[in-house]
Amino acid sequence: MTARDTRQDLRFQADETPTYPVSFGLAFQYVLLNIAGIVITVAIVVRAGGGSETYLTWAAFAVLIVCGISTLIQAKRIGGRIGAGYILLMGTSGVFIAVSVAALERGGPALLATLIVASSLFQFLIASRLSLLRRVITPTVAGTVIMLIAVTVMPIGFDLLFLAPEGADPAAAPLTALATIVITIVIVLRARGALRLWGSVIGAVGGCLVAAGYGIYDMGIVSEAQWFGVPAAGWPGFDLSLSPAFWAMLPAFIFVTLVGAIETIGDGMAIQRVSWRKRRATDFRAVQGAVAADGVGNLLSGLLATVPNTTYSNSVSIVEITGVAARRVGVCIGLIFIALAFFPKATAVLLAIPNPVVGAYIIVLIAILFVLGLEMVTQDGIDYRKATIIGVSFWIGAGFQSGQIPSEYFSWAGQLLENGMTSGGLTAILLSAFMELSGPRRSRIETTLNVEAQPKIQAFMETFGARSGLSEDLVHRMSLAAEETLLVLLNEMTEDDTLGTRRLRVTARAEGGGAELEFLAAAGEGNIEDRMAFIGGSATEVPVEQDFSIRLLRHIATSVRHQKYHDTDIVTVRVDPVGAA
Repeated sequence: MTARDTRQDLRFQADETPTYPVSFGLAFQYVLLNIAGIVITVAIVVRAGGGSETYLTWAAFAVLIVCGISTLIQAKRIGGRIGAGYILLMGTSGVFIAVSVAALERGGPALLATLIVASSLFQFLIASRLSLLRRVITPTVAGTVIMLIAVTVMPIGFDLLFLAPEGADPAAAPLTALATIVITIVIVLRARGALRLWGSVIGAVGGCLVAAGYGIYDMGIVSEAQWFGVPAAGWPGFDLSLSPAFWAMLPAFIFVTLVGAIETIGDGMAIQRVSWRKRRATDFRAVQGAVAADGVGNLLSGLLATVPNTTYSNSVSIVEITGVAARRVGVCIGLIFIALAFFPKATAVLLAIPNPVVGAYIIVLIAILFVLGLEMVTQDGIDYRKATIIGVSFWIGAGFQSGQIPSEYFSWAGQLLENGMTSGGLTAILLSAFMELSGPRRSRIETTLNVEAQPKIQAFMETFGARSGLSEDLVHRMSLAAEETLLVLLNEMTEDDTLGTRRLRVTARAEGGGAELEFLAAAGEGNIEDRMAFIGGSATEVPVEQDFSIRLLRHIATSVRHQKYHDTDIVTVRVDPVGAA
């Protein structure tokens, strides 16, 4: 295991348990950063859609309950299939703003609630069938979407830097923002030990003290808020008439649900990269769980008639900064959100934090997130195809977000495409789908996953190689790689007999002078990539029998990628001619 594959600065990885004071302190940082945006998004939707103040009060209360419950689910992972098992804060989704406003205008809160419930079911479908989307929603697509989050959020951060109450000293906002940024960055870069955990809070407190000195910390919001309260009215019920307005808007809601799911997929992959000391292969079961928990959050949002939610990508940045990835922190975040829903006074304290402080903190976190997205798209190397997808998608997203590409030319889709994450992410999906559909045709064979399948696979490789015009040496290497992959899969399945007889599907495609082999089988427990990395970093250890195939495969194949989904293992093996770059 190389230094690049370890994180020595990670104080608590996902399965470790810091003390409750540390956990709640870090959870407070997450809440501090996000609660204003969560509540303000609700206010924007309700007021723009013509909703009443009674409904706004209910929607703001309900969204904190939903965010708390869904964040708890993400951390705790219910039943092994719902929830990522990592710190993924859930909050209101900006991509739903346009369609939610339109729903309120056409049919009021009851129509909005019905549409959200209906579209949330689509998210459960995505989670359960995520393996079918593996060639389209790739690390390249997910990483590009994460990079585009910076494009969509950074302008908000920059705008907040200079927002101050009317009549305030002109220097108040910039100096407050500067103090927040400087304190935060100095602590992040130079602090060690426990002090580093509190860098974000110390930076925010420092900024608030400067703001208070200039008189721009609004204590009036705090003094007017009640200590305890629950809305007595405001829940609108459902519109079960399934009117023409419902059917007209349902496709738009399903589309933005897909966009939100793509963001969650990216976050589910990124959080795993920063939550363990030893670098692990992405566990797509956790990604499926993250999307399913996102679906639960949206379902609850519909049942309570508030704005839908999604994972917040700055969760990844905060783990990177603090070095704490413990699930207990996610549980504490959820509990704080639920408590704040019943204590408006506490919520007001956070909402009163000046805009320059919030903007400065957003800039630091999103800058780090952009680099994490860049790391994701480069994790398997970059060729000219990936470079084209990343570059074109990123700049199309940036063009729509900045207004350089006028969205009004795109009719009804204009409001959706003007969000850079949506337009750029959709471009990345379309380009990836085109590359997959226009590539060489795949040959396939289906058989039973057992030792007797080896001769069939051997004959399949020889037939495929002859038809594709591959060299005899490359076909021999492919056959060896296929044999060792089969043996590794059999070893993975040895102790799991719950699924009975298992099927194996092998596909092969000639590409770039080499061949790509894919093995799809029932799921086991281990991960071939992790075992290969372990063996690669433990050459002095005496090999055990089941590692022979791993070692041989590591020597024969150019690359091996193992994607684990619920009930499905997909191993992709790349074999190139000897001496190929």
